[in-house]
Parts: sequence; C-alpha cells; structure tokens
Amino acid sequence: MSTYERLRLAIERKERAVLLTVVEGDDLGAKLLVVESEEPLGDAPLELGALADGARTGLVELEGRKVFVDVFGPPPKLVIVGAVDVAESLCVLAQRLGWRTVVADTRARLATRERIPSADELVVGWPDEALAEIGLDADSAVVVLTHDEKLDTPALVAALQSPAFYIGALGSRRAQTARRERLLELGVSEDALARLSGPCGLDLGASTPAETALSILSEAVAVKAGRSGGRLAESSGRIHAGR
Repeated sequence: MSTYERLRLAIERKERAVLLTVVEGDDLGAKLLVVESEEPLGDAPLELGALADGARTGLVELEGRKVFVDVFGPPPKLVIVGAVDVAESLCVLAQRLGWRTVVADTRARLATRERIPSADELVVGWPDEALAEIGLDADSAVVVLTHDEKLDTPALVAALQSPAFYIGALGSRRAQTARRERLLELGVSEDALARLSGPCGLDLGASTPAETALSILSEAVAVKAGRSGGRLAESSGRIHAGR
C-alpha cells in the first residue's frame, strides 16, 4: 500500500495520522507516514517518526532537515464532569470550534437533553468509570465542574493518569490547595499534578456561565497550541500557531 493510499484510509477511519515531508536538506521530498500502532510508511528516514509524537501541523527542524508536519485525525474531544450550567456553555462554544463534547455526571436527573442539549454525548456514571467508558487520549481535554470531593477526586485521578492534553478543575484557591493535598496523599506524583490547571481558565474576569466557559476553553486552546494565553499585543512571537 502506498503512503497516500494508507493516508486516505486513515482519514476514512478517522485514525490519527501524521505525514512528514522533508522540504529542505538531505532527503528532500521524502515522506514518512506515521499511523498510531503501526510501523511508519514511506521513504524518509525512520528517525523522523519521532516528530509525530504530540505533533501539530507546521514546519519543524531535525538533524539539519526542515520537515513539514501535517496532522490528520478526529477533532479534539472535550470531556466535562458535572452537568451544570457551565457545562452547557462549554459544549456550545466547543462545538463552534469543531470539537466533540461529552458530559458525564453521576445524577441521571441532571445529565439530560433538556439541561445539556448541546452535548454530543451524555454519560451517567461514577467519574472514573465514566472517563474509562468515554476513553481519554492525547486529543482530549477534561474539565471537572462538580465542586464535590467525592466526585472531583476520582475524576482527577483518572484524568491525570491519561494522556489528555488539558485537565482543568473549577474551585477557589483554597479548595485547589486542599484538592492537591488529597491527590498527593492518594499517590499522584508532583509531575502529574503539575498538569492540573486549577482554578482553570484564563484571567478574563469571567462571572457568568458563558464567560466562565470562554475562559476555560481559551486556556485549553492555548495549552493545545503550546501558548501561555497572554495578550497578543504583548507577545513577540508568531500570532498564529501551526495547526
């Protein structure tokens, strides 16, 4: 099977695939296709396959070569724990970005289409079990909105054990300190805990559910792009991140 035939198949199956093309340096024009759980395919050096891990579309350099990285795959998935007002606002905004949305809650009376009409999927179950059912990958963002220790803790333990690119939780600074202490006591490492954004969101002065959702989703987008989320007027870097 040729590189392009396999890429077409990956797109049809909605598999994550990364096409690497040498655009400057040795092996000019050579290509390497990396599909998850498969051997790389193509005529470019196999060491270029390392660029596929966590890659974003754009131009990168490796060992004197310039390589264009083109990432294909399903859209990011926003997983929300807690069927509250902010959850619906998050789903509305995330869908405008083309993201898939899933809302999980232990309470069937809250995880309903009447309350959360914009979610692509609703899951009723205990947080860790629900996240296992949903499945978290490197294209997943997790936001915990429950404000309940019994629910927050298992949700965050499960999320921090996953490769999700963003993990956030609402709550006051005091609540965040207590939450981190509980997670450490449960054996979550400092390195893993560093991935937790809490209080989650950018400092927009948000007060309404819609503004809070905008703050949280803005941070998730910035993290996915490897950006700090600061003001563009105060930044000297490129305005647009590679996609």
